[in-house]
Parts: sequence; C-alpha cells; structure tokens
Amino acid sequence: MALLNSVISWLMKKRMHQIDLFLKYPHDVQSEWFKTLISKAEDTEWGKIYDYKSIKNYDQYRERIPISNYDDLKPFIDRTRAGEQNVLWPSDIKWYAKSSGTTAGRSKYIPVSKHAMEECHFKGGKDMLSLYFNSFPDSLIFDGKSVAMGGSHRISEVNNESFYEGDLSAILIQNLPFWAEMIRTPNLSIALMDEWEEKIVKMAEITMQHDVTNIAGVPSWTMVLLKKVLEISGKSSIKEVWPNFEVFFWGGVNFEPYRQQFNQLIGDSSVNYWQTYNASEGFFGIQDRKVADDLLLMLDYGIFYEFIPMDQLGKENANAIGLEDVELDVNYAIIISTNAGLWRYKIGDTVRFTSLSPYRIQVSGRTKNFINAVGEELIVDNADKAIAIACEKCNAIVNEYTAGPVYSLNTNDARHEWIFEFEKTPQDIAIFTETLDNALKTVNSDYEAKRYKNMVLNLPIVHAVAPNTFYNWMKQKGKLGGQHKVPRLANDRKNLEEILEMLKKNEG
Repeated sequence: MALLNSVISWLMKKRMHQIDLFLKYPHDVQSEWFKTLISKAEDTEWGKIYDYKSIKNYDQYRERIPISNYDDLKPFIDRTRAGEQNVLWPSDIKWYAKSSGTTAGRSKYIPVSKHAMEECHFKGGKDMLSLYFNSFPDSLIFDGKSVAMGGSHRISEVNNESFYEGDLSAILIQNLPFWAEMIRTPNLSIALMDEWEEKIVKMAEITMQHDVTNIAGVPSWTMVLLKKVLEISGKSSIKEVWPNFEVFFWGGVNFEPYRQQFNQLIGDSSVNYWQTYNASEGFFGIQDRKVADDLLLMLDYGIFYEFIPMDQLGKENANAIGLEDVELDVNYAIIISTNAGLWRYKIGDTVRFTSLSPYRIQVSGRTKNFINAVGEELIVDNADKAIAIACEKCNAIVNEYTAGPVYSLNTNDARHEWIFEFEKTPQDIAIFTETLDNALKTVNSDYEAKRYKNMVLNLPIVHAVAPNTFYNWMKQKGKLGGQHKVPRLANDRKNLEEILEMLKKNEG
C-alpha cells in the first residue's frame, strides 16, 4: 500500500501542471472545448437539426440553439434509452444517471457517455485528489481504504443490448479503474445494494474492519453511516474505529449545518473537509485551498459554460453570457453544453463568482429551491447562513430542515413556515424563531423590507420535530440513499404538507 500511495501521489501532482494551464488560459480552454463539442456533434440528429456544421462562433450558437430544460431534451433522451444512438451525441450511450424528479414529479435520466465518464466524472475524481494532495503533500490517504456513499443501478435490455440506469455514484463505482477499486471498501455487491437500510448496516459492519482514511459522499447520508458504525462498534468516536481517518470529501448540500456534528462523531476537529461540486450532469467544481468556502471552476472537462443572471431568468429576452463576461457576487443560473449531449442545458443550480482569476464559485442555491411569496427572494444560501447564526446564539444543532410559504387571502398574514429536526434542540423555540427571523433580516435585505412592522410578512412559524422525521419522510417517498437530498426551500407547501400529514397520522 505504501508503494501504491507513492505512485498515485506522484500522478496526482503531475496533473497539477495541466490544471495550471486552464488557470492561466481559461477563455482559450473554454473556446477549444466549444469548438470540439460542436465539431463532434455535427453529424448527430441534434447537430443536423440546428446545422452545427455552419456554426462558427459562440454568438451564432447562442442565437440558434434554444436554452433547454430536461423536458425539452426528454424526447431525444427517451429515444436513446430505447436503443437509438447518434441522437444527441455521437458515441453510444449505455449509462443513464437517474436524478431527482422534475416539476411534474418524474425522475430524470441524464445520459452519461463514455466521454463524460472519462473526461469529466473520473477526471474530476482524480483532480479532487490532486488538489487535495497539492494542499496536503504528506497525506497518507492511500495507505488505507476509501468509502464512497454510492446508490444502486438496474440493467434493462433493449434489442439485445444492455442499458444501465441508476444513481450517478453507482454508475461511477461500477466503472472505477482498477487502482481505485483496489483501495475502496466495501465490495461492489454491498456498495450497489438496492435496499438502503440493509446496505447501511452491511457497510458499517464491513468498513469498520478496515483502516478507512477517507469517505466521499453527501453529508446527511454519510452521517447515517458514521452513526451506524459507532452503534455497531460500541465506540464513542470514529477515530477510535478508524484512527487514520483523514478527510471527508463532501458535496450536494451546504456542509456548515453538519460540521459540528461531524466533529463530534469523528472525535477530532483536525480532520479535513474537502468540498466538491459533482452532479449527474457533470463534475463542475473542486475546493483548491486548505481554508476556503468556494470552488475552483473546472474548465477542461468537456463542458462549455454559460450563465444567466437570476434577475433575468424566466424573462423572454433573458440573455446568457460566456465566462469572460461574468461579474463577482451576482447570482447566476448555470447553462451547460456537454460531451454527453446536453445542449444549452439549464441544470437548475445557481452560483456566484468569488474570484475571476482564477474562476472560483460558490453554489448559492437552486433556480426552483427558494421562497418568493411576496418578493423576499429567500434562497438556500440565505437560509443556511441565518440558521448557522441562530444555532450559535441559541446553542442548537440542526440535522435537517425544510421551509415554505404560508399564503393567505389576507395580505397581512403571509409568513414562512419551517420544519426543523434538531440534533440539539434549543431551550426555547420562541427565542430560536425570533433569532432566526432577525438573522434572515441581516442576510437578505428584501426579507427585512417585507418584515418591516409585519406589514407584508409576519413572524415565521417553526416546528421542532422528532429525530428521524426526515429520514422516515424520505423513506416514505422512496428516496433513501446518497443521491437524494432533503429539499430545503420551496415556493409551495407540498413538502411541508406531506411532512405535517405524516406526523399527524403517526400521532393518530
């Protein structure tokens, strides 16, 4: 293992030279990928519809190709899932990442081409390690085992050909290179199990027998595994089980609400937490500095980026811009064109740039994950910051939360309603509610204006629910597992009503 650790470490450091190229020449790198994508797809059905052969520059592309969401591309994706090829992308596509449902509640099936797997997702995983080693050159994570919080996939047969659909994490684990498989635990039969609760138990039983040095996953589900490891082992901290545990590679949700709990579970505040931004549609960003709350935008992964300012999103004349025209501290919706055939695809995430040299971003929320009942425009980033303030002042710890609006025919009776599952419940919920309300005012001036003298918005309603409420709700919806995340904010009451109804039935 020591030799393998040395070889892999050397390879990771070598990759830093290539990363330096797109740091120095970001616009040239993006321009080259734009030309490559257009050229490769010109003979696909999509390329012929929009005459890719005649597209010479970005302005022509922007004028000709519509911005798409999943429903726009779904007819083309469905055809490839039915066995057709060369529809959106020239190479055969056999893998589909099953992602969260659209507004109609359906699952999305995101095509994962061989190009996307190799040039984007796997490259992103290697670069995550490269950037980590660049900051921690004495790291020994490859001296032990790695754990990935994966999902599951299923195989379907169409015209005697196999097609695979499932969580992106499962697809990547299934296709890992040999060297990565050598240092991973547990084995595939457990890592890809369908039944989530049984899988967590088996993962805990197997992984606690190994020298685990690192875990990659979504914080909420990783925390479930860590708690199960402690429960089965009888130990009081993860460091007692895995003394060489060094780093948690996380993504998917804001880590700050979980940081204190992870420190307590692990039993060592010196453990490193390293952020990534990897979605079914692509691997977009990686933390590149020891102390940072932003991500380096990865520009050489077969993805061409565009951005729409959030204040223009949904307008008829909304105009996407290229990387060279973005500004600091503006919320943008991300538009991508990829080497899996997603063309000018709106992924639903919002980001803001914290640096333009190099390009670094913070994920600020979702284009549909917000509350805007009366013009307050509350986004997840606002909520997470306000909750952190309220928890610190009220000596509380939040496990999970969700929120939505309370509408009323009486315009003076609108408010927000929150459901919190606390790890450590505040002594006085009324004081916590007031503290949260004040914190929201400090991080969002629109919210503050609407709350002025209760003229538009009233004091929020806060519910404190029992442990495992959100787990049971997700289980009820069939959404247990690492790829599924609790929706934080919504501009309707669907999530709130489902949880409150579930609690009401349980009480009855």
